Amino acid sequence: MATSRRRWIKLATAALSAAWLGLSTAPVPALAADKIVVFAAASMKNALDNADAAFTKETAKEVAVSYAASGPLAKQLENGAPADVFISADTNWMDYVASKKLIKDDSRVNLLGNKLVLVAAKDKAKPVEINQGLDLANLLGDGRLAIGQPESVPAGKYGKTALEKLGLWSSVEKKIAGAESVRAALALVSRGEAPYGIVYQTDVSADPGVAVVGTFPADSHPPIVYPIAITSGSKNPDVQAYFDFLKSAKAVPFFEHEGFTVLKR
Repeated sequence: MATSRRRWIKLATAALSAAWLGLSTAPVPALAADKIVVFAAASMKNALDNADAAFTKETAKEVAVSYAASGPLAKQLENGAPADVFISADTNWMDYVASKKLIKDDSRVNLLGNKLVLVAAKDKAKPVEINQGLDLANLLGDGRLAIGQPESVPAGKYGKTALEKLGLWSSVEKKIAGAESVRAALALVSRGEAPYGIVYQTDVSADPGVAVVGTFPADSHPPIVYPIAITSGSKNPDVQAYFDFLKSAKAVPFFEHEGFTVLKR
């Protein structure tokens, strides 16, 4: 079983390496069989890395995380990748893995909340009032709007929904620059390849070259909720302690520092 687990971890790491390239220049962690393996939404990287470091310092138990869009992560689980914990950036992908019996239903908890924002390069950032009267197409000019792919990236799905609700989608649909994760969309703006992007509020602190220029009205999209669950295939004896740590008061500062809302349970 250990050999099979290591083989699957190598496959999962290889499949997700492209998404990692859009997150940071840090190397993909070595996912050893004795570590707690977590599949987490890309937007959680900064907060979860810091929380995991605190957990490891306290317990001496190591955590290895693969960050990517929630859709590809859910598909990896469906294909047999042996993660211990799954954290999605929306409830739909958690519902999907639940329908496939890939999580322990009684472990599922809504952990965090977030906000959807419009960003631009910091040196060109000017306030934008996001409402139904916004001429976003004119604002983009010849440029493109960077968002996650709506079919697989929750931030992209929320972004499309918000633009549709505000009556803006049809005017910018042909100007969309789809990205494989929310952090990849952020990078497009940071590198100057797109003048504006739609990301989560928590992503902005990850890149000093990007600034928030507007916040989407809360009623323009469904609430942004990050559910967490233990996978049904997890056999790691340390996973419950890790799971409890992320739900505890000890982890709250790491999430709130990055702009997440810790949901009351």
